[in-house]
Amino acid sequence: MNSAVVADRVAEASPRLMARMAGLFYLLTILAGVFAQGFVSDKLVVFGDSSTTAINILTHKSLFQWGFTVYLIEMACQITSTALFYFLLKPVSRSVSLLAAFISLAGCTIKTLSRLFYIAAAFVLGGEHYLAVFNAEQLQALALLLLKVNDLGAGIALAFFGFFALLKGYLIVRSTFLPRILGVLSILAGLGLLTFLSPSFGNRMFAYVAAIALLGAVPQILWLLVFGVNEQRWKDQASAAAASIWR
Repeated sequence: MNSAVVADRVAEASPRLMARMAGLFYLLTILAGVFAQGFVSDKLVVFGDSSTTAINILTHKSLFQWGFTVYLIEMACQITSTALFYFLLKPVSRSVSLLAAFISLAGCTIKTLSRLFYIAAAFVLGGEHYLAVFNAEQLQALALLLLKVNDLGAGIALAFFGFFALLKGYLIVRSTFLPRILGVLSILAGLGLLTFLSPSFGNRMFAYVAAIALLGAVPQILWLLVFGVNEQRWKDQASAAAASIWR
């Protein structure tokens, strides 16, 4: 089955089902990210101490590798939710919805590539014979450097997700089938994520940014899962968009 057929089937799906699936994958994205970051990376990686970080990774190697797997699941869920939001919000403005999707996918690409640096730290500490030219301290320092690059890449991706949240919020506000307050909260979350345009500033403000992002995400997820969208209004807006040349 080619991608065009898949896209057509998604577009023909019930708007309410599409909304609930978008909410589900949005929720899975957050849960996977919280687990991999909060319960794996943050527990094992000590950015000011390369020796302790190396010991933690080698002692809990399976957990560290599971963190990488869950990071990939997070991105797969985010790509899926991005596609679903594109189809869900396309009746409002196809061009803006497409732009939002491309920006989100750019963020997903950056964040996925950054995870290669995360798992590379485990390879550096793995004790392979060709690494014998480095001493233990050098390997530990290199592993920590790779983890810092991973963290930087993830921060850069958050800035892209900030632009995505802004555009998504704009589309929700303009829609007739979702509550406008969800769009306003998404815009606020997007503004918070844009602090990562300066990664160092974003990291310092992370606790506040995360709280604002959750304030935007949680009501949206709950609404989508419980209520979905007003199907009749969605279809009316889709019909109006199809009849207009300004799309």
